[in-house]
Amino acid sequence: MTRKKVNAIIQHLILIALAILFLLPLLWMFTASFDTNALQSLRIPENPSFQNFVDILSSEANRLSFWNGILISGGQAIVVIFLCIIAAYPLSRFKLSYKKTFMMSILFMSSLPMTVVMVPVFQLFLTLRFLDSQLAVMFFMSAAALPYAIWMMKNFMDSVPVELEESAWIDGASTWVGVKKIVAPLMVPGICTVAIFTFSGSWGNFFVPFMLLTSADKLPASVTIFQFFGNFGLVNYGMLAAFSVLYTIPVILLYALSQRFMSKGFSMGGAVK
Repeated sequence: MTRKKVNAIIQHLILIALAILFLLPLLWMFTASFDTNALQSLRIPENPSFQNFVDILSSEANRLSFWNGILISGGQAIVVIFLCIIAAYPLSRFKLSYKKTFMMSILFMSSLPMTVVMVPVFQLFLTLRFLDSQLAVMFFMSAAALPYAIWMMKNFMDSVPVELEESAWIDGASTWVGVKKIVAPLMVPGICTVAIFTFSGSWGNFFVPFMLLTSADKLPASVTIFQFFGNFGLVNYGMLAAFSVLYTIPVILLYALSQRFMSKGFSMGGAVK
């Protein structure tokens, strides 16, 4: 065997090993969700049943937590998409002297960990009496997600030729009409990508709602999943796995609905001509 083939085999073996390491926890989660006596070990259930799912969905608190998560994450995604399109437009279309500095600042802000700002944010929420407000939490998480979303949206907007907007301006369209009817429809792949990143990041956020929401009926599913971890290390693994399976469904559905837009490229040559 040549050295090239040996290297290829080694690379494939490493990738297979990594894939197994990622798939085993998912396989445990799936099998344990159908096992009422699930343990930490991976095993096939002796008497598979949907009892864990029935117990999860029959609880009004669990259903409410999923709705709270969709409300906060979905609202955040809508706010972020609207604001980052408005912010990305001048960065993409205008020649600004401070553009590079501003973009570097955005990149730096997107790298800041959330734990760094939570103490002053908690104090701010306490002073303004925003604690236990889902709307305030949604807007704060939107502000935290904006830097990276603006960076991504600006790069997608650069792919839309400005000549298309100029032709609309000649016909009497305003700047806002050009963004709404020309730029935004051609940026559907970018909008879907930003929406998925924003929604999934918020959907899996435990720390922020745990710190800023105090009422049990306002907590999202990312926080209420903690209820299955009891005292003294006792864990209801079956219900935990069933809750986790249900918890992954919204993100999977969002990916499935948006995948054809995410992988779709721009084809502008004929339009520009």
